[in-house]
Amino acid sequence: MNDQHHIERCIEALLFAAAEPLSINDLARRLPEGADVVEAIQALRQRFDGRGVELVEVAGRWRIQTAADLAFLMTEEREEPRRLSKAAQETLAIIAYHQPVTRAEIEAVRGVQASKGTLDVLLELGLVRMRGRRRTPGRPVTYGTTDMFLETFGLANLADLPGMTDMKALGLLDMNLPPGFSVPDPSLASDASDTEDELDLEGGDSPEFVQDFVGDE
Repeated sequence: MNDQHHIERCIEALLFAAAEPLSINDLARRLPEGADVVEAIQALRQRFDGRGVELVEVAGRWRIQTAADLAFLMTEEREEPRRLSKAAQETLAIIAYHQPVTRAEIEAVRGVQASKGTLDVLLELGLVRMRGRRRTPGRPVTYGTTDMFLETFGLANLADLPGMTDMKALGLLDMNLPPGFSVPDPSLASDASDTEDELDLEGGDSPEFVQDFVGDE
């Protein structure tokens, strides 16, 4: 009896530690010669009956798993972060470093037409906001980053954005840059209300209104 109890304990330990189900032969190879593995398996199944874990057979192999009626305890609900497309990442970086910036200025830096969907996504995620309107013909909307942008990227303020030296160290910039090349300092940008070439947004302005002025890539 004591020997059989020892065999049961050994099988329990092996199944608990195994990364995958074990067959009768797998277990027998690790136990003393002559051990009755089948009898020990049946005894363990009865012992686990009604408990939080159970011994089950899967494709001719055995494993210990959570009882089926308690599976709900192992379920974790979480919101997967929305991954930004390459275009959205580039647009967000341009806005972060050049704010306040208009759509036309974003296009000039990227070298391609700004997508309506790209700006919509950034606005929807709360990473970008409409700051104001440029004091130029057509009064184009200017964009800037939000507090959510700082929280998302773990920045205390815009001054913590990596500068040219940091980017070179990270391999994000070529060491042989053209003369006069510089990385804008967004921390020097003032609030929209204090910017001479920028008007406050009117009460009726909204992202839906701006969409009429944004083309697809």
